[in-house]
Amino acid sequence: MKQAFSKYEKTRILGARALQIAMNAPLLIKIKQEDLEKIRFDAIKIAETEFESGILPISVKRPFPQKKEVKLKRAKEKKISDSEKEELETKEEEELAKEGEIMELANPDDETAEADTSEENTVGED
Repeated sequence: MKQAFSKYEKTRILGARALQIAMNAPLLIKIKQEDLEKIRFDAIKIAETEFESGILPISVKRPFPQKKEVKLKRAKEKKISDSEKEELETKEEEELAKEGEIMELANPDDETAEADTSEENTVGED
C-alpha cells in the first residue's frame, strides 16, 4: 500500500534524499549512464525517481494529539431582567450623547453661505 504524502512531506523527503545523493550516497535504483547524463546527474531528479518507484526507506511520523480526560465546564449565563436592560441602554445612550455631538439637520441656506465664503478665500489667495 502506497502512503499518501502532503506536498510538504514529499518536499522534505526529496530534499533529504537529494542531500544524501549529493554527498555520494549509493543510489537505491539502477539508472543507466545515458539516463544520468540526460538529467545531468541532478540529485533532486534522481531522488524523485527513487521516490516515485517507492523504494525510499524514509518514513514520516505523524503524531496524534493527546486525549485529555478533563471535563469541560459549562458557561454560566447571567440573566438580566428587562428593567436592568433598559437601565443599561439609557446609560449607554447618555454616554454616547456626552462623547459625540448630535448632528443637526442641514439647512441649504447655511451650505451656500459657507461655499460663498470659501470661494472668496480661494480667489483672494491668487
